[in-house]
Amino acid sequence: MRIAFFVNSIELEEPYFTTTALALAALDRGHKICYLTPGDFVLRPDDSLMVRALTLPGSKYKKAETFHAVLQSKDAAIETIDARDIDVLFLRSDPSLDADDRPWAAHVGAIFGRLAAERGVIVLNDPGGLAMAQNKLYFQGFPAAVRPTTLISKSIEEIRAFIGEHQQGVILKPLQGSGGKNVFKIASQDDANLNQIFEAVSGEGYLIAQAYLSEAKAGDIRLFLMNGRPLSRDGTYAAFRRVPASGEVRSNMHAAGTAAAVEITPDILAVAEMVRPKLIEDGMFLVGLDIVGDKILEINVFTPGGLPDIAALCGVDFAVDVIAALETKVAIRKANGNNISNRALATL
Repeated sequence: MRIAFFVNSIELEEPYFTTTALALAALDRGHKICYLTPGDFVLRPDDSLMVRALTLPGSKYKKAETFHAVLQSKDAAIETIDARDIDVLFLRSDPSLDADDRPWAAHVGAIFGRLAAERGVIVLNDPGGLAMAQNKLYFQGFPAAVRPTTLISKSIEEIRAFIGEHQQGVILKPLQGSGGKNVFKIASQDDANLNQIFEAVSGEGYLIAQAYLSEAKAGDIRLFLMNGRPLSRDGTYAAFRRVPASGEVRSNMHAAGTAAAVEITPDILAVAEMVRPKLIEDGMFLVGLDIVGDKILEINVFTPGGLPDIAALCGVDFAVDVIAALETKVAIRKANGNNISNRALATL
């Protein structure tokens, strides 16, 4: 089969990205791959949807660094492909990375993903579901029991009052954003930096204020869900703890966070079970839950990362399981045609 990976840009891709691990697993299983970016779709006058795809030689690569070097080199060629010749379009772009400098690009994956799905391409995660998840307000649609106490506002007075109600402090972050950008911990409503932080973050739009969870000092747990259920193999879960650097609120890996092995308990699985129905309803094939205690801080449905870290910690390459799941979906589509909607097929 042919898998197209939709990313923000080729230049931003890195050897340690989960997308790289998925591409390597696909090549290792004998599949064709290509990369697309927001400017690569073409809708022609005859209503055919074409993509200008960056294709790589169909060889196997022993190291992610070797694959990445070829991806960035002249050995990778641009080929114009009819979307109908793509089996799976894997949407792996982060809209927030384009929101400021390229706002036109932020929603391209969901927009053209819908067109591709109409032409029989399996698009994951479902573009209709992703369109509803363009910012963190999507998280408010999940059961209240799994969410920290949260205020969403652009009013400094509302935020100050909310902080005053939480003695352990509050986390402030923008409604639109990812990767730990502009995330701050406010200890009290009298914090001398509150006004400055508010001005900096509110310039990006609405703010989220979340009650600080003391368990977050040890970091959060990134747990992958596939087809709505925790991804696991032989009793090992696709999960790891993201440990923040000393003095750092954020546990994001690019913010100097480190990966550590973690035990997945029945309580954590219960949290995942509570969000499963909505993830299935929205066609979310591959998702990353960021869990602290019995709460979920965020649900990453666009570019959940960490599979290479898990492989290094646990010795299990879950990228293989993801590609195997895609093979199953392609077989189901071929057997049933378009009788199964893209959203339903996404989590079968």
